[in-house]
Amino acid sequence: MSRSILTTRPQNWKALAPSPPPTAPTFAAQSTLPHLPVPDLNATLNRLKVSLRPLAHSEEEYATAEAKIDRFAGGAAMELHKRLLQHAQGKDHWLEDWWDDIGYQGYRDSVVINVSYYYGFDSQPAHLPQSPAARAAALARGAMVFRQQLQTGLLKPEGTKETAFCMDTYRWMFDCCRVPGSQGLDWSISYADRPQETGHIVVIRNNRFWKLNAIVDGRILSVAELEKQIQYIYDHTTEEYPGVGVLTASNRDVWAKDYATLASDPTNASILKAIHASAFIISLDTSTPSPDSPVAFSRDLWHGAVKNGIPTGLRNRWVDKPVQFVVYDNAQAGLMGEHSVMDGTPTARLCDDVLEYLHNPASDLGVAPSSIGFSAPEPLDWVVSPETHTAITAADNAAMELIDTQALGYLLTSYGKAAIKAFGVSPDSWAQMIVQLAYRRLMSHSTSASSSVAKGSAWRTGGTYEAATTRRFYKGRTEAIRVVSSESDRWAVSMDDPSSSAKERKALFDAATKKHITLAKEAGNASGVDRHLLGLKKVLREGEEMPEVFRDPLVVRSSNWVLSTSAIFSKHFPVYGWGEVVPDGFGVAYMTGYDDRLQYTITSRKEMPNAQFCDEIAKAAVDLYDLHRGLGEKAKL
Repeated sequence: MSRSILTTRPQNWKALAPSPPPTAPTFAAQSTLPHLPVPDLNATLNRLKVSLRPLAHSEEEYATAEAKIDRFAGGAAMELHKRLLQHAQGKDHWLEDWWDDIGYQGYRDSVVINVSYYYGFDSQPAHLPQSPAARAAALARGAMVFRQQLQTGLLKPEGTKETAFCMDTYRWMFDCCRVPGSQGLDWSISYADRPQETGHIVVIRNNRFWKLNAIVDGRILSVAELEKQIQYIYDHTTEEYPGVGVLTASNRDVWAKDYATLASDPTNASILKAIHASAFIISLDTSTPSPDSPVAFSRDLWHGAVKNGIPTGLRNRWVDKPVQFVVYDNAQAGLMGEHSVMDGTPTARLCDDVLEYLHNPASDLGVAPSSIGFSAPEPLDWVVSPETHTAITAADNAAMELIDTQALGYLLTSYGKAAIKAFGVSPDSWAQMIVQLAYRRLMSHSTSASSSVAKGSAWRTGGTYEAATTRRFYKGRTEAIRVVSSESDRWAVSMDDPSSSAKERKALFDAATKKHITLAKEAGNASGVDRHLLGLKKVLREGEEMPEVFRDPLVVRSSNWVLSTSAIFSKHFPVYGWGEVVPDGFGVAYMTGYDDRLQYTITSRKEMPNAQFCDEIAKAAVDLYDLHRGLGEKAKL
């Protein structure tokens, strides 16, 4: 099939990516995984009712929503559920196409801030050279070794003690790229089935793109060879080139138009193909964020550096690439990830494996044959028309407007997983309850909210989303854990109620964490609320009216994710995060895997009280620890 540069999405774009070899160890469990079930209708609607109770502004509002759910259950819901079951028949994953488009490919705002995520790495191990070229070379070889293990099916598959996890999204990790669609829908293109066109990486320095062949005669280049090639790029890119990369940070419809202009030139079309087919990208950034300033480090990774009112960091990136390493002039490094076809857990695994490999002095860093000569990387210089120059200026301005809207906070607690587990509590539930208590207190500081916080939930403008993986199912991705519960609210209220004893607070906390664990297990088993409701909406036919339940203010509010939360862990990630998902909300990235600390990154728009929320999280963490310690609970600090 021809791989010419397309600007219109192929109807079968996802099927064009090669399927993994089913007999390889990495993918051996794929054929045994169950398909994502369509949940029981009554169970979903009952879960919806329960989730609405703590979000209702009044008993009247709740009763109104409950009545609409009951009418829906006895009427249109049964027909829609029947259609959904029919839709699911014979499909590998009934939600896949809808989720691809609604969750990601149809999203038209910039993916920067709004969708992309970042991991910041710990420093280069002491036994390796400390230059930025050496840092980039070490990451490049580590990632290429990981890619080779994936291609040969020798990468250790993931799972729990109870079940294997689906490895399908790993096929979108390398040799592929997101493409802006001219008709309101993006797609991803994969070259993984064309080994003759892959095996290279794209390196960007001072906005200039280079093609570096990381595999020669079937052999992954050594760290020393890669360092020599990357140093060549540093030495031969001393001037700044047109910032074409910033176009990828634009509104997706704007980028689709600018993409079509770029692709109309044969040279540019060839460069686009090289970018799409590259294993991954390395952005050699001129910034020097200090690892001692996690906020500065985070912001440089999240949206790129800003210098003299110009988004210099984004000019030097291609944010449509699933895997993009960023290496700074002080040899600090991290990853910026594109989210549309792959969630954060596979790239967290990639980075963690690569960093573990590099931290091990015994790892094979490769040795170049004595006879091999030096083959310089190939510059990929764009043909920049006046129209594209204008587009770059507009993209610069749009990026700066977006960056200027954002605030980011970061904090570490004085204790971590060891103490929490010694108290007999799930670290994830503990971390989530901290956020619930902190948010309630934050809202209580508002004049308009202060009186209602004590009385109920009239202050709430939305719910809390926690991502639950559904990878126990074939092609599974995520379901929403609706964290807010009546149990968590009762506990949070008790923490500031002087009439509530420590024993009562502890009992309420235990009930809240028990409920959270139940909700998390249900979501992980694909028995949540939100994906099923989405399916019921999607099977509506043209001309049919949207059922009243979906327009109910309380139902709508319940999926307005004012707190968008998720956790991953690597001991090598001192920073990680993403942006908020609604204007009046917060993004809450956290880690519970350290024995001695919990790590929180809080993002929001500047008009939101970001610093105050961080302060409240810190205070809530202390208060929760003191509650357990005060009751004679023992913990190891």
